Amino acid sequence: MTQRIKLTEKIVRDAEPIPGRDYQIFDGELRGFAVCIYRGGGRAFTIDYRYAGRQRRMTLGRWPDWSVAAARERAKLLRREVDAGIDPLAERGALREAPRICDLIARYEAEHLVRLAPTNAADQRSMMTKLIGPEWNNRLVEDITKSDVERLLAKIAEGRARPSKAKPSNRARRLQGSKPTPIRANRVGEVLRKMFNLAIEWEWRTTNPANGFYRRIESPRERFLTKDEIERLAAVLERAEDQRAAGIIRLCMLTGARVGEVRQSQFEQFNLDLMVWSKPAATTKQRRVHRVPISADVAAHVRQRQLIVPKGNPWLFPGDVPGQPVKEIRRFWTRVQREAELADVRIHDLRHTFASLLVSGGASLEMIGKLLGHTQMQTTQRYAHLLDAPLRAGVDAVAEVLRPKPRLVESVDASLLV
Repeated sequence: MTQRIKLTEKIVRDAEPIPGRDYQIFDGELRGFAVCIYRGGGRAFTIDYRYAGRQRRMTLGRWPDWSVAAARERAKLLRREVDAGIDPLAERGALREAPRICDLIARYEAEHLVRLAPTNAADQRSMMTKLIGPEWNNRLVEDITKSDVERLLAKIAEGRARPSKAKPSNRARRLQGSKPTPIRANRVGEVLRKMFNLAIEWEWRTTNPANGFYRRIESPRERFLTKDEIERLAAVLERAEDQRAAGIIRLCMLTGARVGEVRQSQFEQFNLDLMVWSKPAATTKQRRVHRVPISADVAAHVRQRQLIVPKGNPWLFPGDVPGQPVKEIRRFWTRVQREAELADVRIHDLRHTFASLLVSGGASLEMIGKLLGHTQMQTTQRYAHLLDAPLRAGVDAVAEVLRPKPRLVESVDASLLV
């Protein structure tokens, strides 16, 4: 028969381990409460109980991290749960198996990111690896609150320092102080909102803590090249040694296409008889086929590339890796910026310039949206203020019509007035 004795700190401390086996000393006051003396000398408090006809044992904590008094109080609470028909070990197992943020990230990558464009997927993967994961990785999905989301986004908005390489090269930036990144915080908030919406679909939680997150103010960049800047750019491209990269820049300027769409363009996409460029869904941001008219200059450039590119190569701008298009032209663009004195101009600003020239030519916002491949009218609205110039010219024309015309007044002989 098992001996029972009221457990005290002295009894737990003085209990001698038995070589080759573990044993328990049961408490004489609380049924099932005991201390287990391990053969290695360690000891921990346990509670034995029977649930649904099965004998169960649950470890409460190790001594001396837990005192006898604290372990006894915890055992009393668990005993009351058992008497109420609750299995404490089942709850602990459910908690252990509950999905964590790392599980949510893994499933999000496996089931959602594969549907996105490669660039977008890579950007979101970077957010989860560098910003979300390090903060919440092992936390339970259901434990994340609105306050947690706001704290994380506030931290991201403050920015972080970018480390440099141990041996800086011409491509490495030196360690700089943190730079505010409010737009990045907004993008992370959008990703979190999508992740938790999917978590609700997967029945991992019932609410979305990222709904209604505080969105930082974004000031859209509006940089348009002037006529003089366009001429300087054209001159630099004309004398550039790398005419392949220069051709990519020219097509960006002539079509308003994104640089990725131009880099990955293929000859079969251009119908030079109908003067149309059909961009496949795989290369467009909106993931849809985008069919746009092209100018005679673009058609001439495509014909020129047909003469330069080896027969059988499908790419308009083949890269250095066989079977692949040009991967990046950042170094080339850096040289162009320096020589053309366009330090603050990005390649994407050529797309904005294309739109501004369309507006000055009398194109409507609807026409601009179709040429640029916008799926939402609000995206095109950023160019609405550029319509002021042609509208002002129209207003001036009306004013010219209504303006009183000067009348010729004949001179009168002053002597006749006397």
